[in-house]
Amino acid sequence: MTRPDDSLDRVIHEPARLRLMTLLFVVDEADFTYLSNQTGLTAGNLSTHMAKLENAGYVAVDKSFAGRRPRTVYRLTDNGRNALVAYRAAMDDMLGRIDPSN
Repeated sequence: MTRPDDSLDRVIHEPARLRLMTLLFVVDEADFTYLSNQTGLTAGNLSTHMAKLENAGYVAVDKSFAGRRPRTVYRLTDNGRNALVAYRAAMDDMLGRIDPSN
């Protein structure tokens, strides 16, 4: 028997990564500082989550310098966009099975 959550992408399902993915879905790109400010994640936590998203092929990373300061910019890849859309469809399907009258 298939468990109801088998269709959920476990990389995205973690709450911090889900928030990061949804933030990146609505912008062309976002830098490290913006994502940290929006999520309240520490630099270490943000780096760890973004590395997992990058390793999954969901996020592209551009590292450069603004003057002498390092600047890291993230954007969703096409795979990342498709994965988030599929994740939402799976959640909609799973939650759509709930009968609120019970």
